[in-house]
Amino acid sequence: MQNLEAQLAFIRELDKLKGVYRLARVKTDNNRRENSAEHSWHLCLIAHVFVEYVDEPIDMHRVLRLLLVHDIVEIDAGDTFAFAPQAALDAQPEKELRAAKRLFGLLPEHQGEELLNLWLEFEQRETPEARYAVAVDRVAPLIMNVANDGGSWRHHSPTRSQVLKRNEFIKNAVPRLWSYVETQVDLAVTQGWLSEG
Repeated sequence: MQNLEAQLAFIRELDKLKGVYRLARVKTDNNRRENSAEHSWHLCLIAHVFVEYVDEPIDMHRVLRLLLVHDIVEIDAGDTFAFAPQAALDAQPEKELRAAKRLFGLLPEHQGEELLNLWLEFEQRETPEARYAVAVDRVAPLIMNVANDGGSWRHHSPTRSQVLKRNEFIKNAVPRLWSYVETQVDLAVTQGWLSEG
């Protein structure tokens, strides 16, 4: 029963992810801010749908596990906007590592280690599964911002070059999605959702 108590404590703590709000907007729900839990769920389905664009063999089950754990650290560390000031971006990895150790440390040791290692794998981006998972995490906000007439871009004014740089990882991870990214960024500039630059 000791394992069960630890597992229940972790599960209760996970519920807090539903209260971590991102800057992304949910068009279909009066443009409210998206929470990190629903973001993770959405990414899992996007990964399943887009798998045909991956050029290297991957274990989809592992991809889904990576996506399910990748933002749990935001319970403690919060979500940092992709185009936040550099000082905030630089401080985030240390905050997230502390959060990962605390949160996954709630579990029985074998499970906590397993989830911590999955989280680290996503962060290190070295395996085919992690590269694909990170690419999906990058492309999803772009898809939703375009679908929402600029979405959070209109509110926070990143430039074309910032969005391309942020998404450049996709070019090597899932090359067949890169032309879509470029086309959508160009559309966003044309529509006035992103400034040229």
